[in-house]
Amino acid sequence: MTILLKVTGLTKQFAEKVVVDDIDFTLKENTSTALIGPNGAGKTTTLSMLTGLLKPTSGSVKMQNGEVRDNIGFLPQYPQFHPWLSAIEFTEMAAKLNGVPAKSAKKDAQKTLEFVGLGNDLNKKIATFSGGMKQRLGISQAIVHKPKLLLLDEPVSALDPVGRREVLDLLKGLQQETTILYSTHILNDAEEMTDQLLFLRDGKLVEQGTLREVRQRFDELHYVVEFSSEEEAKHFTDQYEPKGKVKGCFVYIAIIDEGPSMQQLLKYLSDTPYKIRKVERQTASLEEIFMKVAKRI
Repeated sequence: MTILLKVTGLTKQFAEKVVVDDIDFTLKENTSTALIGPNGAGKTTTLSMLTGLLKPTSGSVKMQNGEVRDNIGFLPQYPQFHPWLSAIEFTEMAAKLNGVPAKSAKKDAQKTLEFVGLGNDLNKKIATFSGGMKQRLGISQAIVHKPKLLLLDEPVSALDPVGRREVLDLLKGLQQETTILYSTHILNDAEEMTDQLLFLRDGKLVEQGTLREVRQRFDELHYVVEFSSEEEAKHFTDQYEPKGKVKGCFVYIAIIDEGPSMQQLLKYLSDTPYKIRKVERQTASLEEIFMKVAKRI
């Protein structure tokens, strides 16, 4: 894949406080990257520097074949709308402001609104829109000019579960047409729709890579065996090698290179007198991995 954006040594300092501290990363074309971290980690400041809204203290942001500001769409965490405008009026205005010729701006705005699911609401006033509809409208204004890079700051954090699902599905569709960088502290979202993870903490980029790469570095895979009672679980661990950890009726057996395969474990369990309710291979959630990453600092 071709590299679209390269960030080198990006730093932002306010007075004595370093908010973003010398971070490096690249974005490849037609991929989705999640910028994750707790509140105050520096996510919004990073996005603001990429958009040009904030000037970096040091470092550089370079886009292949063009200026960054000419090739981005941006949805801030708290977008502001003109409530007296209709959806088509607002999106057409955004198109013109982003360089779309006046003669095609309205047509492009209509197509974009249809794409984001607001095709039946073109002439409705924004004042009547729900939170999910406003977020779709915000995405519409960010993509109407067909940017190479779409930047989204916490795009689903303020939505209810239905609105979150609608917007996530929309972003998955956009991945086929543009490169996406979005910030979030909702780790389930990042786990669902990302090619690359960037972990920020206290302004530092503490870990990055694909979800698979990060899992390989930090995940602790386990077999989980559920017994009918805690007593049976304890008896099993007394007899079985390698030893597992007992938590109630569950036994957690770490998966290691020289350890048993699932087939070997199932064969062993079939020869025991214990009543087994469930056997599964379990991987850590992204939230658990993030906590491990954070503890390294």
